[in-house]
Amino acid sequence: MIALHATDLVLPNVRVPASLVARMDKFGGARDQDCVHGDLLIRNGRAERLVPARPSDALPRVVMPKLTECHVHLDKCYTISRMNGVRGGLQAAIAAQAADRVHWTRRDIRSRAMRGLEELISSGCGTVRSHVDWGRDDNPNAPSLAWSVLREMAQECSDRVTLQLAPLTDVEQIADPGVADAIAREIASGGGTFGVFVFDQADRRKGIRQAFEAADRYGLALDFHVDEGLDDRLDGLEIIADLAIETGFQGPVLCGHACKLMNLDPESLKILSEKLVLSGIAVAALPAANLFLQGRAAGTPDRRGVTRIRELCAAGVPVAVGTDNVQDAFCPLGRHDPRQSLALAVLAAHLDPPLGSHFPMITISARRALGLAPCHVDGAAAEDLILFDAATTSDMLAGVSPPKGISAAFQGECA
Repeated sequence: MIALHATDLVLPNVRVPASLVARMDKFGGARDQDCVHGDLLIRNGRAERLVPARPSDALPRVVMPKLTECHVHLDKCYTISRMNGVRGGLQAAIAAQAADRVHWTRRDIRSRAMRGLEELISSGCGTVRSHVDWGRDDNPNAPSLAWSVLREMAQECSDRVTLQLAPLTDVEQIADPGVADAIAREIASGGGTFGVFVFDQADRRKGIRQAFEAADRYGLALDFHVDEGLDDRLDGLEIIADLAIETGFQGPVLCGHACKLMNLDPESLKILSEKLVLSGIAVAALPAANLFLQGRAAGTPDRRGVTRIRELCAAGVPVAVGTDNVQDAFCPLGRHDPRQSLALAVLAAHLDPPLGSHFPMITISARRALGLAPCHVDGAAAEDLILFDAATTSDMLAGVSPPKGISAAFQGECA
């Protein structure tokens, strides 16, 4: 029998995914499929451990840390209704989205971006990283209007969510050391992340090197859109890994997309995965847009654009799952919800049960990929935990109920 203090709180009848517990030997609970079950003891405002569950006829509830969205585009979302029949792959989407910018007033950007951010908050997110197109018509190296709007939103909503911003710069643009330095300095003034788009640009190696050097000078994390295609000539991810090792860069590096990994034979994939592990680079799988844009042919596609999640995880490469684009030229469907993104990754990449084992890709691993300390259930502040009315992890991932804050569940449930 555990001795309870007057300030202790006990949340009865919960399941905690085992993958989200740091110290299973101290956390307690009865093993129940991919979870541990019991009553959650909150002591001094923090989740301490599970104690034996009191008898209850109610269905258990799933407790986990707040979700982390590692990769979205809040400046672009909810624009598809303004476009006439976008058809084609990545380049067609880029062109269609660029044409839509004639509508990008401050009011338009804020309305759409706030809708997306509110969806992320309501889905249980505590941290979000959004990419933002950089540059203006009169100066491609200056902060965009969208950058200004989203910086304001990040400050306004800071009490509800941490919104990290990463400018979407072209790697050829920052091959110029002066441009790279100026952009990095501007980003650092607002606590942002240096974001870069790497495809098949001629000066991609030089631009990637400048990104590393500028990020190192200003203490910035790096986030690359890289190899977003199935062309064998794409080599950005390997260049990034090589330069990360060569420069000894210590900041976090996240590489989104990496679709070209689908082309590699097992030995080539092993060699590149070893470089990623050595460099500490994390990979963001972005199934929604990649499934929609990649492998396009005359008929039904027979190739998956999603990166090699299973092989990367098996090799020890940190992997996160992100939502990416929502209802824009790059992905005409969806909503901002990491659960939905992970569920799609499960189907697209054949991530087999137990489903709870994949939850770190939208929580612990995603936070690490953003350069943040991991948040496990044990030791977490109560305000950093969320609760789902779901009896199993599959119910939780299927989205049968919205998340609730732990504090709401404690109304009248003091120990």
